[in-house]
Amino acid sequence: MLASRIDQKLKKLQSLRPLPTSAVRKLREQFEIEMTYNSNAIEGNSLTLKETYLVIHEGLTIRGKPLKDHLEAKDHHHALEFLYGIVGQDSRPTLSEHLIRTLHQLVMKKTDEEFAGKYRNSNVFIGGANHVPPDALQIPAEMKKLMRWFVEEMKNLHPVELAALLHHKLVYIHPFFDGNGRTARLTMNIILMKSGYPLGIILKNDRKKYYQALEEADKGNYTVLVKLTAQAVERSLDIYLETLTPSSEKREEFLHLSEISVKTPYSAKYLNLLARQGKLEAHKQGRNWLTTIEAVDRYIDRRERARKLS
Repeated sequence: MLASRIDQKLKKLQSLRPLPTSAVRKLREQFEIEMTYNSNAIEGNSLTLKETYLVIHEGLTIRGKPLKDHLEAKDHHHALEFLYGIVGQDSRPTLSEHLIRTLHQLVMKKTDEEFAGKYRNSNVFIGGANHVPPDALQIPAEMKKLMRWFVEEMKNLHPVELAALLHHKLVYIHPFFDGNGRTARLTMNIILMKSGYPLGIILKNDRKKYYQALEEADKGNYTVLVKLTAQAVERSLDIYLETLTPSSEKREEFLHLSEISVKTPYSAKYLNLLARQGKLEAHKQGRNWLTTIEAVDRYIDRRERARKLS
């Protein structure tokens, strides 16, 4: 159901082309800052969303914040600029070890120059995780195996599922000393954006859920990670459609669940459950879920049709 919704929204977004250049440029800038902030914050970067913007676009130094956090923000933004350049090419580049290492080199350029873009040469342990990454000597073979898997599965899997699985397999190998998560989230977006989706952002507020999803994937259960990735993609599609739908067409207004609940048969708590389960079209803004009256109506219609068929 979630995959079907995403496909329908992507189709609607594509039907709006050619998209207004100025609006798309502003959305890209917004998403670049959001992605940089959230991806770095997941790894412990202390800059806020606003501070990330000021560091990248105003060149400011934030008092009391580590130099490393500033450098990480600038490096990640440069990596995103490179990613957009790759995605914007007419040709469809094959994902490669070289491309992944290039992304890592850009992400770690100013904070770990010695190992930026280079596979680790010794073993590592991930604090707080049960998974022990492969021996350093196995990394070249594991990465080649990953590339073969990708070439085969890109023919069979939905792009969102492919992106989620690739993301996990890359962090599972843990080919670099540091920056594996940031590199994996960028690599995931090459797959998504080449398939026409906007940048998919795993939110810092979902950090606990994200790590739990990766742990489940370690055990071979990819369901939670795929759903989390799909919800990130749907959030981006909702924002793009809300911004780019012409004013002559009816736009759905996204409101907090507490505002929606008074206009529907459901409590805010139940709507929150439906949103988390992926049964209701909704996306997060900070810690809060947003949805529309029309989305709730569609959920009710689907439930009624299913009840009549049962």
